[in-house]
Amino acid sequence: MRASVEVADIFRAAGPAYRAAHAGHLSLVQLKVMSAIEHCRTSALGGHVEACEDCGQWRIAYNSCRNPHCPKCQGAAARTWLAEREADLLPVGYFHVVFTLPAEVADIAFHNKALVYDLLFKAASETMLTIAADPKHLGARIGITAVLHTWGSAMTHHPHVHMIVSGGGIAPDDSRWISSRPAFLLPVRVLGKLFRRLFLTRLVALYDAGRLAFFGSAAHLVERRAFLGHLKPVRGKR
Repeated sequence: MRASVEVADIFRAAGPAYRAAHAGHLSLVQLKVMSAIEHCRTSALGGHVEACEDCGQWRIAYNSCRNPHCPKCQGAAARTWLAEREADLLPVGYFHVVFTLPAEVADIAFHNKALVYDLLFKAASETMLTIAADPKHLGARIGITAVLHTWGSAMTHHPHVHMIVSGGGIAPDDSRWISSRPAFLLPVRVLGKLFRRLFLTRLVALYDAGRLAFFGSAAHLVERRAFLGHLKPVRGKR
């Protein structure tokens, strides 16, 4: 059943004015995504005729754009992915854990997506595995499924990782399963402290290696003192 209003409808109605108002601020990739969604399953991409051999009825079916950002094209792929992940689940309880980047770091991530998103995944997963393996906490090897979200509910750039974490794990000697408490997995403050340290240390290392780029309002961060000063408030955030 077709939704009353789709993303493609919004792009077709408001896209031209939006592109004109933000000329010079949209990347080529973003423009290509908008164009693909606008033309998805329209005559612009061509099509074919489908006919029923029994009743003789026929219809024109237009081709899809197959862009990974198109909600219409990726619906089936999303359902397949969810089914495969459900097949991976163990017969145990699971916890939902979210690792979020503060606004100061999100600004840096916007211009360095591949590097910072990769760092977010690695720092978050290492944090979970390290604290979970600590005998003072769970003392087990846990299982994690992680998904990156780059936008928040307000449709602003807000990088964060959602994790589905098993409520327990395998003992270090592989001899048994160690269950977490029913409503408690790991202490949030301990997780936050380690994640913050791992992420910021490695972000500064990327800067010192000359791998980060800064543009527009963030151009001044190319100076090391400005960069470290920009991160100073983050070091005290929970």
